[in-house]
Amino acid sequence: MSESGDKQRTSSRRQSANRRQRSHTVQKRETKKAKVPNQQRVAPDAAVVTSPYNNVLPYPITSKARKPKQGLVMPTAVKPIPTTARQMSTPPRNVKVKTVRVQRQPLPNMGRRVSKKTRLKPMARAILYAIRLLIVGVGIGAIVGTVLSVLDPANRIPSTTSTTSNNGGQVQSQPPTTNPTPSLYLSQEIPTLKNAVQELAAANPNLSPGVFLVDLDSGGYVNVNADNSLPAASTIKVPILIAFFQDVDAGKIRLDEMLTMQQEMIVGGSGNLQYKPPGTQYAALEVATKMITISDNTATNMLIARLGGIEAVNQRFQSWGLTSTVIRNPLPDLQGTNTTSPKELGNLLAMVSQGKLVTMRSRDQILDIMRRTQRDNLLPAGLDQSARAYHKTGDIGTMLADAGIIDTPTGKRYIAAVMVQRPNNDPRAEKLISSISRAAYQEFSQSSPTPNNSNIPPTTGYQSPVITAPVPINPTTNYQSPVITAPVPINPTTGYQSPVVNQQYYPPR
Repeated sequence: MSESGDKQRTSSRRQSANRRQRSHTVQKRETKKAKVPNQQRVAPDAAVVTSPYNNVLPYPITSKARKPKQGLVMPTAVKPIPTTARQMSTPPRNVKVKTVRVQRQPLPNMGRRVSKKTRLKPMARAILYAIRLLIVGVGIGAIVGTVLSVLDPANRIPSTTSTTSNNGGQVQSQPPTTNPTPSLYLSQEIPTLKNAVQELAAANPNLSPGVFLVDLDSGGYVNVNADNSLPAASTIKVPILIAFFQDVDAGKIRLDEMLTMQQEMIVGGSGNLQYKPPGTQYAALEVATKMITISDNTATNMLIARLGGIEAVNQRFQSWGLTSTVIRNPLPDLQGTNTTSPKELGNLLAMVSQGKLVTMRSRDQILDIMRRTQRDNLLPAGLDQSARAYHKTGDIGTMLADAGIIDTPTGKRYIAAVMVQRPNNDPRAEKLISSISRAAYQEFSQSSPTPNNSNIPPTTGYQSPVITAPVPINPTTNYQSPVITAPVPINPTTGYQSPVVNQQYYPPR
């Protein structure tokens, strides 16, 4: 104990002699509270003693002892002062009590943890932000690219969606996109014929012709501005006819199907359906025939509606690989907004002739319809009486055209597509087309067909048609001798006759 403690006990004994007998009040000196770590705090009802190792331990208190004051913590090495006279005893004076100073231990930091972000250096933090922005930018770019690729019309695959036509609410399924039509085989230009065409064009400076001529046997051709996109006029009805027979082949349209003429389909110009009352019904084959033979504009609009509308027909043209052939307005289209080119018309006719867009049966029906075209003052005017033309004309104020397939008496077949831009209804365009047709007919009819060979000539890629020699007449009987076909040899391995394979007229694609 310290000296101050001795003085206090002496003073208390001195006061007890002068006052009544009462319990001694010991005046404690409040010592400075020592802060003890959380793990060393004791319960409020336990005394504190010091172990030999300076550890604070709870001191057991008897039931008679008074509980220390709430929140009071005795310093280390200080014993509790007895409150009763019986418990109080004077310690020997010669005992020295050592005062032990309690070291204040730092409390653990229970505050907010310091994040790794705050510990990063400025340079590292900038690099981290740059990496995050790069990742976000790449992600946004990928999402935007995907959305744009989906919304791009050029990358869309036309689905088989059903569209309602104007024919009594019938549903027409839109055909899926097919492979583009292969280009017509062309070997080399015919210089003599090209010079003749250019001379005819130079003699008419006010006219701008587009000419495409092709020999289907040899692949020789003439191209004079044939790639130019020009007003189609009624020549647009040729690809519409091909699309119609494609749906016939697919079973989507029957030739005897009745089509109803609606009021919005009736237009002026060429044709006689415009004089019939709305609601009149016609067979599909009759409508297609009138569209070509008399160039009926009302019949054309009826077929466009039956095929699914203008947009569906244009998608069909695109599926064939056509870029200039587009329908923008219903017929008669006197302003020339519907377009095509001589080369695309000639290419289409060549494909039909070879049976590449339609079946052979539909090809024969197409040629039969085009053979009955009533207007014959353009391409047919340059042919002989023995030649045959399967063609379709087109006539508006600024454009006169004719495109078709020509068969010569010598067996030669060629394509002719001539389109002439002119001043309004200039009659010289008609003369120019017939002159070009005459020059082409003379060129192609002079060249004989290529002899029949088992192999296709590598220079042309085409086989000429097979021409059978006439059978000689027997002078004795005055009858032709029967044609005896040599027996087909039997295969000794299988025991069957080998099949007869006819030579292909047109080369494969």
